Amino acid sequence: MARVKGGVTTRRRRKKWLKLAKGYYGHKHIAYKTAKEQVMNSLAYAYRDRRNRKRNFRRLWIARINAATRAQGMSYSLFINGLKKLNIDLNRKMLSELAIHNPNEFNALISLVQKNNK
Repeated sequence: MARVKGGVTTRRRRKKWLKLAKGYYGHKHIAYKTAKEQVMNSLAYAYRDRRNRKRNFRRLWIARINAATRAQGMSYSLFINGLKKLNIDLNRKMLSELAIHNPNEFNALISLVQKNNK
């Protein structure tokens, strides 16, 4: 049986990990073992943080809406509940954009909700 030499395959596999580790600090972009460990961690962080980004933006939008509704003497929860009762389907991103860029229209929504609650 002939001897199989795996140098080309091994080098190709290692270069793949080192290419992914390009730009990392210290030995993390030079040494294969540390580069592979760091790339694995980086990929895990990227996966996790793609989900966390969605949470963080939603928190930001809610904080902005809350600030705008409190300025008009209403709480966030009452405002959202009032919108749901009126069947106004605006997501929190659009509501926060309205609160920032079109405060008159946002205040009109608040007055609609307040009128309906009384």
